[in-house]
Amino acid sequence: MSFDGNERNRATGTRKRCVLRAAWVVAILSGLLLWALIDTRVAADGHASNEVFVVELDGTITLVTERFISRALDEAEDDGAELVVIRIDTPGGTLDATRDIVTRLLAAEVPVVSYVAPDGARAASAGTFVTAAAGLAAMAPTTNIGAAAVITGEGEDLPETLGKKVTEDTAALIRSIAELRGRNSDALEATIRDALAYTASEAVELGVVDLIAVDLPDLLAQLDGREISTASGSLRVSTSDLTVRELRQSFVERFLGFLADPNIAFLLLSLGGLGLVVEIWSPGLGIPGALGVGFLILAYASFGVLPFSWAGVALIALAVALIAGEMHAPGGGILGVAGVIALILGGLFLFDSGGGVDVFDPSVKVSLWLLAVVGAAAGALVGWLAWEMRRSASELAYVSGTSHEALIGQAAVVTRALDPSGEVLVAGEHWQANVTEGVVVDSGASVVIRTVDGLRLGVEPRDEPIPDDQA
Repeated sequence: MSFDGNERNRATGTRKRCVLRAAWVVAILSGLLLWALIDTRVAADGHASNEVFVVELDGTITLVTERFISRALDEAEDDGAELVVIRIDTPGGTLDATRDIVTRLLAAEVPVVSYVAPDGARAASAGTFVTAAAGLAAMAPTTNIGAAAVITGEGEDLPETLGKKVTEDTAALIRSIAELRGRNSDALEATIRDALAYTASEAVELGVVDLIAVDLPDLLAQLDGREISTASGSLRVSTSDLTVRELRQSFVERFLGFLADPNIAFLLLSLGGLGLVVEIWSPGLGIPGALGVGFLILAYASFGVLPFSWAGVALIALAVALIAGEMHAPGGGILGVAGVIALILGGLFLFDSGGGVDVFDPSVKVSLWLLAVVGAAAGALVGWLAWEMRRSASELAYVSGTSHEALIGQAAVVTRALDPSGEVLVAGEHWQANVTEGVVVDSGASVVIRTVDGLRLGVEPRDEPIPDDQA
């Protein structure tokens, strides 16, 4: 076999393309980061006071939600806002994020009103705590609040001992909120111990919330002249001429909210591993490896806002290692099949819902449909790799006659003059060859192979011509 200038040029071109692709990936990521910083900066620009900040708490409560609420309250305090209204529609969320939001609401220096809206919305489970922690709580007519019993990430009851401990802890939290805000502690505690839920009218009658408002203008009209509790005492608000300012999540917060999905996290982790496997299989491509690393970074960001399990991460890493091992040390598909099984098990155990103390609702787990699709794709990849390995093995068996032992003593034809290095043709293949220093063999002459050193042959001139059968 020979390596000429064209092959070196192709290798150089491949390296340049890889560098160019990597530069494009870095440029794209840098652009996204700059966009995120600009978006966040624009969202943080100062506004005049005499405003009411309306903050949307829509969807599952996570650490991303907590960061958004904290940022909104910080901005409202810095801008001297008259009032903050948190519009709530949530099925629940994580306990850690809920506690952090409650802590921030209780420490707010600006009047905060929680408003369960629009019609049909709910402040379920963890949303009950957030609603009760505001200085004043309101609900739209056809909304509900409650059902705050602590459950596992699978939507099941906690084990008896653990369930009792967590229930007592959360019941104490809701009682302390009720006592501070002057709400009905028994009715709020019943949402935890008995999983009770209340309509808007029932909640007002029981003293769980303060009033019912049809919409935001109606709410502001009813709040005019009221005193609302803050961390520094009660403040009387005037809402007759307030400017409504909708405060929305920044690009970073929206993106992190998108990543705060167990299915997205598992998909990113799987695609990241797949990208690395493809790069190992075909080194030098650049793009699969770069995308794989990028997906793994995004998966890491997802795990920052989800209750993940290191056991699941380890199983998925093992799956990638087994599939990569199948590529380099083929075992008839055994390693690949084991890798697919490890991948599916990793998806099942990726999120730590067994302890259950971090989750109110909804469940935090990977969809079984997604596991089936990813497992089937990984199985197809393993099957393709096994087929490629068998085909490669059969092709290698075809040229086994050109082994070192078989080459020694064979006749070859010089295709590039030996002086003392050059090239010869033997058994239909081109090889680099050397003759003794000082000897020159012209192109077209016949030589005999005496030694084989890697991909280079040691030859000597042959006096008689090569027989027709060897030629």
